[in-house]
Amino acid sequence: MTPVPLFSALADPTRLRVVELLHESARPVHELAQAFAISRPAISRHLRVLKEAGLVREVKQGRENVYSLQRDKLKPAAAWLERHGRKLAAVRDTKRKVRAPGRSSAKPKPSGATAPVRAPAPQLSFFDL
Repeated sequence: MTPVPLFSALADPTRLRVVELLHESARPVHELAQAFAISRPAISRHLRVLKEAGLVREVKQGRENVYSLQRDKLKPAAAWLERHGRKLAAVRDTKRKVRAPGRSSAKPKPSGATAPVRAPAPQLSFFDL
């Protein structure tokens, strides 16, 4: 199974923030809605998308619906990112090592110039699963 439904559900900034909030603890809808400048029905629609993707679970507690994050459902997406992140890094490293014959990518440096400092490549990580 591909992680496309998970990534589609997480592609929206509001839904991603909802997942972050639920990562801390299970919460009722009204508590989630207070964290946003959008209506409670709009939050409910975002929760429905997350629920359909299997990322959240809804439990009726009295008059409230309490939502919790299903962390195990994030594991396939995290594994996909881990696997393909390594592949992308390997391709990037190979491209740096391979040069066209007779061509040099090095540019002449002006006198007194130093080589630019490269930022370290970002580490692909996902939520603490």
